[in-house]
Amino acid sequence: MQSAQQSKLLVRGAFVLAIAALVTKILSAVYRVPFQNIVGDTGFYIYQQVYPLYGVALVLATTGFPVILSKLYTEQKNHIEKQRLMVISAVFLLILGVVMFLLLYFGAESIARFMDDPELSILIKVLSAVFLIMPFTALFRGYYQGKGNMTPTAYSQVGEQFVRVATILITAMLFMSAGYSLYDVGAGAAFGSITGGIVGAIILITFIWIKKDYKIIRLQEIRRLFEFKEVIAVMKIILIQGFAICVSSMLLLLMQLADSLNLYSLLISTGLNGEDAKGIKGIYDRGQPLIQLGTVVATSMSLSLVPLIASDRMKKSVEGLQRHIQLAVRVSFVIGLGATVGLMMIIEPTNMMLFENRHGSDVLSVITITILLSSIIMTLIAISQGLGETIYPAAAVMIGFVCKYFLNLIFVPAYGTIGAAWASNVALVVILLTLFIRMRAKRRSRMGLLPMLVKGMLAACAMCIVLKGYLFLTDFLYPLGHRRLIASMQALSAVVIGALTYLFVIIRTNVFTIEELTLLPFGSKIMHLFPRKRTRR
Repeated sequence: MQSAQQSKLLVRGAFVLAIAALVTKILSAVYRVPFQNIVGDTGFYIYQQVYPLYGVALVLATTGFPVILSKLYTEQKNHIEKQRLMVISAVFLLILGVVMFLLLYFGAESIARFMDDPELSILIKVLSAVFLIMPFTALFRGYYQGKGNMTPTAYSQVGEQFVRVATILITAMLFMSAGYSLYDVGAGAAFGSITGGIVGAIILITFIWIKKDYKIIRLQEIRRLFEFKEVIAVMKIILIQGFAICVSSMLLLLMQLADSLNLYSLLISTGLNGEDAKGIKGIYDRGQPLIQLGTVVATSMSLSLVPLIASDRMKKSVEGLQRHIQLAVRVSFVIGLGATVGLMMIIEPTNMMLFENRHGSDVLSVITITILLSSIIMTLIAISQGLGETIYPAAAVMIGFVCKYFLNLIFVPAYGTIGAAWASNVALVVILLTLFIRMRAKRRSRMGLLPMLVKGMLAACAMCIVLKGYLFLTDFLYPLGHRRLIASMQALSAVVIGALTYLFVIIRTNVFTIEELTLLPFGSKIMHLFPRKRTRR
């Protein structure tokens, strides 16, 4: 009975954390649209150049270290060992946070010059302060997750993101209306990461104060247990496994970081002047919220199966493990393909709806391929971690980052930002193949993906035909009214029509069985579209 109760609590906690993560991801993607509308493409470029630095701190505080700390916490045998773990972790994270702050604050000018835009230094200095907050949020989240209480983490994540987004949009409007420079506006937006981080930390501290969890630390008890070997062993685990999980979670961030490091300077090298290059990079950065929103659905659906995979591994159920792995990969492919192809077909009205004009639609259509590739990659990474493997996925992501950086050097001078988009896709293909080959070697069984590929492409073709016809028939509306309003109506209605077409073909061609649909979020809602006769392949 106690085991069943613990299992229910863990499932409930995981659900709360998943909802919080979903809300924060949506907020993180959606705010970029009004922000770009306020500051324009050049202002958007300025903020996006330094955003990956904040993203690193966010991953350290929400994904990497809390996960490994919670795992280590549950493995400790007694109260004293848990105290020791928390103290060692606090010291380690504080050192890391201070070092990162000092490197960014005093190296801001050097980093900005490397990006070929010295005026970015003020934004980097503002963002550096986030790393002084990171140790506290990472430690407290890891502690509560280790106890199986996900509520503090969920509240702090949502509160942090909400305050951050509000600060960004409010400061952008105020600074723009007051006539500040775009770099000052960017610094004001970067300040949102500090206000959000402080609020997230305050929420966690409030939980600690109310629950009186600060009483667990009794230094006089653990001082005698601080052996050098023990301290080094704990720090080694936190460092290696924590960073491995962090890097694996930085897939899209590292692609953005590579662009921040060399895309602008490469555009300048092609003969563009600084202002034009900033505007072009800002248009290219419009793809980031599209990618985030596109991957949220695919990964949310496929990652819902990861607990089942971990459970199959613990039970040593080979058949169940194989079935759930295949299903997770199929879900990520099918939903990722639908989002990619659908968005590619309606990219022009979507671009105008969100960003006021159609500039860079050809580049954005190539960027949408990232949705499919990253959805599958993130699913494979989560599966690997569910199977107990953390180092290899991190290594694969780092290989992809290096590939992206150097592919930019080749593609951008020749093709501009569309070359950078293809560089991202090629780098993601490298990561995907690396992970897939590893999984095939580890599982030693066929994935059986060919039928899914054929049926998925059939559904995508059907959606393309329907959307192409729909856009052709509705293009006559543009001369009749406000172009952005018409584009919004066209894009939103096309999303519904395209999604229904794609979903109908996917279900009617038996890509998923009824049993498989019941395992997925909202699966029961679409079962009425499923063929009644054949439920098993």
